[in-house]
Amino acid sequence: MKLCMAFHKNIIVSSLFVVWLLLFLVVVRYVDGRFVVEKSSIKVLHPHKLRSNHDGAIGNFGVPDYGGFIVGSLVYPEKGSHGCQPFEGDKPFKFKSNRPTIVLIDRGECYFALKVWHAQLAGAAAVFVSDTIEEPLLTMDTPDESRDADGYIEKIGIPSALIEKSFGDMLKEALSNKDEVLLRIDWRESVPHPDNRVEYEFWTNSNDECGVRCDEQMNFVKNFKGHAQILERGGYTLFTPHYITWYCPKPFILTSQCQSQCINHGRYCAPDPEKDFGEGYQGKDVVYENLRQLCVHRVANETNRSWVWWDYVTDFHVRCSMKEKRYSKECADDVMKSLDLPIEKIKKCMGDPEADVENEVLKNEQQLQIGQGSRGDVTILPTLVINDVQYRGKLERTTVLKAVCAGFKESTEPAVCLTGDIETNECLERNGGCWRDKDANITACKDTFRGRICECPVVKGVQYRGDGYTSCEAFGPARCSINNGGCWSETKNGLTFSACSESEVNGCRCPVGFRGDGKKCEDIDECKERSACQCDGCSCKDTWGGYDCKCKGDLLYIKEQDVCIERSGSKFGRVFAFVVVAVVVGAALAGYIFYKYRLRSYMDSEIMAIMSQYMPLDQHNNEVQVEAQPLRQQGTV
Repeated sequence: MKLCMAFHKNIIVSSLFVVWLLLFLVVVRYVDGRFVVEKSSIKVLHPHKLRSNHDGAIGNFGVPDYGGFIVGSLVYPEKGSHGCQPFEGDKPFKFKSNRPTIVLIDRGECYFALKVWHAQLAGAAAVFVSDTIEEPLLTMDTPDESRDADGYIEKIGIPSALIEKSFGDMLKEALSNKDEVLLRIDWRESVPHPDNRVEYEFWTNSNDECGVRCDEQMNFVKNFKGHAQILERGGYTLFTPHYITWYCPKPFILTSQCQSQCINHGRYCAPDPEKDFGEGYQGKDVVYENLRQLCVHRVANETNRSWVWWDYVTDFHVRCSMKEKRYSKECADDVMKSLDLPIEKIKKCMGDPEADVENEVLKNEQQLQIGQGSRGDVTILPTLVINDVQYRGKLERTTVLKAVCAGFKESTEPAVCLTGDIETNECLERNGGCWRDKDANITACKDTFRGRICECPVVKGVQYRGDGYTSCEAFGPARCSINNGGCWSETKNGLTFSACSESEVNGCRCPVGFRGDGKKCEDIDECKERSACQCDGCSCKDTWGGYDCKCKGDLLYIKEQDVCIERSGSKFGRVFAFVVVAVVVGAALAGYIFYKYRLRSYMDSEIMAIMSQYMPLDQHNNEVQVEAQPLRQQGTV
């Protein structure tokens, strides 16, 4: 009976915990969140009697024109006013004039994003969604777990906004009276621009198993990294990453659910990545990695390298993915080492996750999550805040860059804001954290338009293989031609030995006479180890890479068999061989003397013949000079 009661008690506690968790997630997402509303951003230009300014809540998808504005004509569909089905006809909302079309759609019956997508296909340049009840405006968001086959959410390239019901009814009435309604949507003041530096923050998560949201934020980090690092290095921006955590109520602190999802005795928690308490990674693994990434930024910022956070997060996502079961502290340490980050300082910043104390870093994050000033509470991940105003729209590189540039005081924008796009070579500093062979000047760092990748290279037809971060090894028969294939090689006493063999496609192996792992080889002392020259009476002398062995008496040493044998032939044979050699040498010497004498005689005769042709001319010239001599003497008196 007691076991049964305890069992039922555990079920009740677990059920209450799950209910509390669900309520918490709902509260985090919807309650007490101050949504971003653009004040007086919509102006009715025509008809004149309706001229007025109105508010609009920018949708959290599409591409708002930050720093710009749109003037367009309004259209309300006669059929399908909810926009949940594709509109009939070829571009039915495209006016014959060059003026953009703004489509008014009713709220309800399907997702906000689907309405906007259908309007975009029909030729809309912007969309207003009219609320169906009188209530405060909220932010239109994308579905949490919906990824349509055609990926329409990513294809939305127009802005949208939710408007109040009263404003929507006024616009519909004007259109029913056949009036042309001309509107202006203005985003020039959407982002404050007080000075020459933009401060922005990004609320994210290290979990890569949360579906569409995780994919969206990681794609943004990878694609925006180049812009972010250039802006940060130039002092144009101040970037700060943030992470959301929640706490476990005191009645549940000792439950297995809280202990698996929280650190510091229930103070900082994260949902289970797989949404299954008994499988895979736990929520506290996510909290701990979030804390590590916060400390990476904090410690790097102390040494004026705050931009390294972007490198760490992208590399951790590639190398330590949950999907590949590599999400671990050990993998994180490897990433920090490759980026030359001070691991011990980062560990000190993180503190003890098991201690029953407040964590300074995470406590500060929970306080910052609450909205301050014009910025609402952070309720959705990922969330970007620029100059204390929440960004709304697609998390896309060029769109976000335009929003950041809108935060600079006019005429103080950096060069990146005045050009179409830029590309940075991230391999120039610390080799991008990739593998590098300094001796051969070979690197696995490959610069790309969006950043850099660590990929083992192909050099002079030689393929390198490895993970690109910590190791790359030459592969193939030609590998020894480049830095000796990364193997040991040394020259001494005119002899060169190598651990790289062209008969093998990979690996390093010490040659005969040496031992080691191929990266380093040491000479073997065969004499000392008595591994050679073991014949009776033999004398052994060690040499570099080998040995010399001499047999006693007149015996001959055979190295392959390590034995001594008698020399073949007799003394008469040796004398005869000596005589033959002497005769050959004497004949060669005589031939050389004869050849040299004949050549000298021939050359002398040829020289005499040539000189005899010029001798008379020389004598005649001498006579002329003698006769002319007195004349020269008279001329000088």
